[in-house]
Amino acid sequence: MEAVIDVTWVPVCAAADIPADGGACALVEGEQIAIFNFARRGEWYATQNLCPHKQQMALARGMIGSTGEACEPKVACPFHKRTFSLLTGECLNGDECSIRTYPIKVEDGLVFIGLEAG
Repeated sequence: MEAVIDVTWVPVCAAADIPADGGACALVEGEQIAIFNFARRGEWYATQNLCPHKQQMALARGMIGSTGEACEPKVACPFHKRTFSLLTGECLNGDECSIRTYPIKVEDGLVFIGLEAG
């Protein structure tokens, strides 16, 4: 049985503010969150902006793409080339580090990030 997490949806920006097939950073309740518009796939993702490898706020400027047979969406840090799953946050280079991912939705032209309520 999966745990149910109560989420509060926070409006962050207009969808038009995020470049197609790219990312941008938003400050949401004191946290830098990288938002990705994976237009080629018609999908949106949100992760922490901090790259855990060298502790730099850079992931929003990373390249997005797909990997493996399942075409898993990923982001590559622009400085260190470590790649992370946009679905799970797992490092795809085999490193122990990972990144936090956030629920995201786009409604009526606005981007919303899901934060754990509490």
